[in-house]
Amino acid sequence: MEKREVLTGLDAAGTSSTTKSVMKKLPEVTVAFWIMKIAATTLGETAGDLFAQTLKLGYFLTTIALFLIFVVTLVVQLRSSRYNPFFYWTVILSTSMAGTTMSDFMNRDASAKYLGDGATSLGWGPQGLGLGYPAGAAILVSILLAVFLAWKLSGMTFQIRDIVTFKGEALFWSAILVSNTLGTSMGDYLSDSSGLGYAGGALLVTGMLAVLAVLMKVPAVPNVLLFWIAFVLTRPLGATAGDFLTKPAAHGGLDLGTIGSSAVLLAVLLGLMAYAQAQERRTTAVTP
Repeated sequence: MEKREVLTGLDAAGTSSTTKSVMKKLPEVTVAFWIMKIAATTLGETAGDLFAQTLKLGYFLTTIALFLIFVVTLVVQLRSSRYNPFFYWTVILSTSMAGTTMSDFMNRDASAKYLGDGATSLGWGPQGLGLGYPAGAAILVSILLAVFLAWKLSGMTFQIRDIVTFKGEALFWSAILVSNTLGTSMGDYLSDSSGLGYAGGALLVTGMLAVLAVLMKVPAVPNVLLFWIAFVLTRPLGATAGDFLTKPAAHGGLDLGTIGSSAVLLAVLLGLMAYAQAQERRTTAVTP
């Protein structure tokens, strides 16, 4: 059965009505997509901090565990023959959680500045590389550019509505993992080191996303470029929102804790996933 094509703009406006006779593997990029993306990345921030800091497993062990979870969820997604909202958004969530601790392990170290409460270590293994946010972001930008270069040289399309092959999906998810890790570094830098604070960092990213929405109306700017910029920027938005929910009031947060915040965000995300699944079933039923 034919499926509707995946849109590549920030929402459904301004896209071609041409459809592809292929089995859809990725979701349509609408306003609902971005709401779920922000919810997933915010949960990824709070859940990553829950395992690494609240449960004191440490950045190293948590990164290994969450990366393995990412691999398992990715295999399920790649083996699926069609788009399944639960499979897709579970991978997005796992990349957000893994990206949180990967970024923390790269950029932070075992110091009171990051660990707090007099702690000198978290879990077993290395206590962070301590590269700092600028160096960590530079490394991640370089890796992301390398992924896009390999993608370009492969001859595969950047239009996500046309990604239907295993190789294309593998490149797509590689870019997702790196961009979510990069977004975490950007969000933590805005929250911890820029002086903007959690609310200021979130407002700055929101303003940048508003600029991208305006650029959608400019024909000379490719929508696929806007998509990837927005995809990276929604991660620091989720990171700053997650920090705002969980960090102590003395640091500018709401002090809701990682457990309570993660539970509420998980319930919200599961509700959105169930809604997306119902919408997908209705679309399948009515599409000739």
